[in-house]
Amino acid sequence: MILGVLQVEVMIDGSQTLKDKRRVVSSLKDRLHREHMVSVAEVDLQDDPRRAVLGIALAASSVPVCQSTLDLVLGKLRSSRDCVLTDHQQEIITGH
Repeated sequence: MILGVLQVEVMIDGSQTLKDKRRVVSSLKDRLHREHMVSVAEVDLQDDPRRAVLGIALAASSVPVCQSTLDLVLGKLRSSRDCVLTDHQQEIITGH
């Protein structure tokens, strides 16, 4: 089994309240899950109305499939109109 873990930090343009942020974060989470079958959770900066840290995880059958999916997720975040990707870290864990 191959596990892919991606942590991203995004700036949310135009967000002034936590309600604004939650709308954008919820939309991102739903879209990423629906389009790429990944699990997504907000894991840090929950009280900051302009920034969010998302944890994204997936299980895959091979490293290339896992890497490809993580690359697609990063591409989706880079091209998002609702936020700006400011940082990311990724790890692929292989099991025996």
